[in-house]
Amino acid sequence: MTSRNPPDAARRSLLLGGAAAVTGLLVYGLRRSIAPAARAATNEHFEVSHTDEEWKALLTPSQYAVLRHEATEPPYSSPLEREHRKGTFHCAGCGNALFTSVTKFESGTGWPSFYKPLPHAVGESRDMSLGMLRTEVHCARCGGHLGHVFDDGPRPTGLRYCMNSAALVFTPTK
Repeated sequence: MTSRNPPDAARRSLLLGGAAAVTGLLVYGLRRSIAPAARAATNEHFEVSHTDEEWKALLTPSQYAVLRHEATEPPYSSPLEREHRKGTFHCAGCGNALFTSVTKFESGTGWPSFYKPLPHAVGESRDMSLGMLRTEVHCARCGGHLGHVFDDGPRPTGLRYCMNSAALVFTPTK
């Protein structure tokens, strides 16, 4: 991994944050208006399953938009991005343990980032939205959309699991 000087990191963060905010708002609006979560169309079966109306009743509006309709929240909009206590990050939809705080790192992107999920906690699928190929990450237990994984993370994995805070609930270690 090469080191970056602070102006490069700040510029990258600013550019990524601005692009992500615009993209997030567009995706949020489009996804909310056109169809239920893409996961439903894949015929995958999950341990936790609810009707769309049940999900609406169980989740907050932002959790529902992200987890069930693959919306993206604005960067730097959640306190979980700045969460530094020891503990576990769970799926806001079903409570499945997803990431430990040990694997969390500051990516400068405005979303909580992790270099490794807990074993068997997440699934991945191809995301061709926005005219590009990305790897979407979802909860292995309920299929809820969590975010995306990229190959620009730190060692030891080199991965960056960029997660939406609305999809997560943090439980500190006692």
